[in-house]
Amino acid sequence: MFQLDFYGTLVAASLVLLLGRGLVTRVGFLRAYNIPEPVAGGLMVALVLLFLRLFEIEVRFDTSLQIPLMLAFFATIGLSADFASLKKGGRVVGVFLLAVTGLLVVQNAMGIGLATALGLDPLMGLLTGSVTLAGGHGTGAAWGATFSEKYGLASASELAMASATFGLVLGGLIGGPVARLLIKRTQVPGCSNQDKPRLPKGFEQPNKERSITPFSFIETLALIAVSLMVGNLMNGALRETAFELPTFVCVLFVGVLLRNGLSALGLYQVFEREVSVLGNVSLSLFLAIALMSLKLWDLAALALPFFIILAAQTLVMALFAIFVTFRVMGSNYDAAVLAAGHCGFGLGATPTAIANMQAVTQRYGPSQIAFLVVPMVGAFFIDIINVIVIKLYLILPFFAAA
Repeated sequence: MFQLDFYGTLVAASLVLLLGRGLVTRVGFLRAYNIPEPVAGGLMVALVLLFLRLFEIEVRFDTSLQIPLMLAFFATIGLSADFASLKKGGRVVGVFLLAVTGLLVVQNAMGIGLATALGLDPLMGLLTGSVTLAGGHGTGAAWGATFSEKYGLASASELAMASATFGLVLGGLIGGPVARLLIKRTQVPGCSNQDKPRLPKGFEQPNKERSITPFSFIETLALIAVSLMVGNLMNGALRETAFELPTFVCVLFVGVLLRNGLSALGLYQVFEREVSVLGNVSLSLFLAIALMSLKLWDLAALALPFFIILAAQTLVMALFAIFVTFRVMGSNYDAAVLAAGHCGFGLGATPTAIANMQAVTQRYGPSQIAFLVVPMVGAFFIDIINVIVIKLYLILPFFAAA
């Protein structure tokens, strides 16, 4: 077994990103279907490690940087959100939230229905529904422990981790193809690369040149650090209360308060271009570490019935994005980008959603509304709504009797 330390892991993550860029640039299939660069590079390394494991060679990474990078990314999302923009996106956020809630209900109904049809415990179907797909590894771990302790479901935590891993991989793979299908075959209006005088903001086109200075860099880094520190303190204060929230939500909330509070007081204007640079660096490194660290062999532990359920969930996600999300959001270019983002956090996580949308906008042009709505819904509202949906399902007769 080879254990890479902090520095070795950072080098490996950087190389994964360079590998991903090279693959997407040179492989027409990846470019045509808008596969995000971190996903392409990370999965390639994960597959190589899976092959090496056949010869009893295992490489492990130091993932201590993964959570700080994820939190830094959400801090930059908060620092990029001004109340004026949020007000403009109010109705769109509400409609998108309804679509997202509908998917949560469908995912759990699909999971429970298939599990029952395959002769499995309905709880296993719920665990392979919104608990791990929309919820991700964190929510899956929390509910897995609850299902084991309260309902006596054996190996719930292991199943949750494997299911969340499956979702993370597929969420990063289907978003681009879904958007391409909508844009190319449906003749979506508004995706021409012409007539785009507006400078792309935030995370829309991360490779656009952005001028920075050492001092402005330190200012922005300080804002991110404050968001991380206060967000963690807030999370600790709310822990085990009725208002408990995931750490990344607290960090994002602090970022929003900093951005708008400093602006309202006339003390400081956030340098959006620089915030987006640091956010994209954090996002890319986080995804690289997360994907190259995937233990794909854990998926082999899933029996055929679970693969059937998860494959069906992937198909449902794609169809829901095409026939529901895209249509209710206006059947235009922004709706296509939103559909790609929905695939990302509907199966995986918000960072995956952002990577999906970046892959699309890098090719077809910016979509400001998508990068306003998806981070807000995917990073904040979905966790709250998901908990409510899960608890409503748990009061159904066959769960209540357990």
